[in-house]
Amino acid sequence: MQLGVTVGDSLDRIEATASEFSFVEFGLGEADVPDGVDERRLGQCCSEHGLALDVHLPFKQVVATPVPEINEAIVAHQRRLLSWAGELGARKAVLHGTVRNPSDTSLRPTFARQLAAIVEAGRDSGVEVVVENVGHQKRGLPLTVLGDIAREVDAPVCFDVGHAYMEQGNDGVELFLSRYGGLVSHLHVHDARSRGDTHIPVGAGEIDYEPLTAHLGEFDGTVAIEVFTDDSGLLADSARRTRAVLSG
Repeated sequence: MQLGVTVGDSLDRIEATASEFSFVEFGLGEADVPDGVDERRLGQCCSEHGLALDVHLPFKQVVATPVPEINEAIVAHQRRLLSWAGELGARKAVLHGTVRNPSDTSLRPTFARQLAAIVEAGRDSGVEVVVENVGHQKRGLPLTVLGDIAREVDAPVCFDVGHAYMEQGNDGVELFLSRYGGLVSHLHVHDARSRGDTHIPVGAGEIDYEPLTAHLGEFDGTVAIEVFTDDSGLLADSARRTRAVLSG
């Protein structure tokens, strides 16, 4: 297991928070590549701190729509981003599991084809695309739908524990891991409360982490601490708690 930290699109946050971690997950905006990112500084930040690099693909861009021409452009856009990420040495790329209208079940086969094409584009660039559960959001596919499609097209999963809790509570976390735990290659770890608080330090909320021990014990993938703070002590404590959960 490797522990890292999400830093959004902030190079300053890498320098402020990443010294205790083995990788950073850097967020890309829709218009960032190639001109919006200081590639030299990003490389220097990672090199100086001995960090591997993962990326988060633009979260505002859905994966599938009802319009074939738009879908083709989406895949082309993601292919360009993945090629850029591969050139920088990124290992993984997180992709939100979203469609234009999640309640339109006819879009699910389209999403499956789109996801398969983006995963393949990642492989061509040496980057593992991991699809993230965001079913609590307006355009996110439901947990089990995402799991079924990921299994169908052989796509690795980024399981966001807090997102699953916000969608279906602790039962949703347990259900997904019991059915699809073998697909999980990357984790987003933070805590949450049912009243709406999320991305808070592990242990500060209501999430039951026991299912992670039961289903992902001795996890050998990557784990990104996604706590929205630059407080190194809080990040380190969340990392310590996470390591205890996943140490088997």
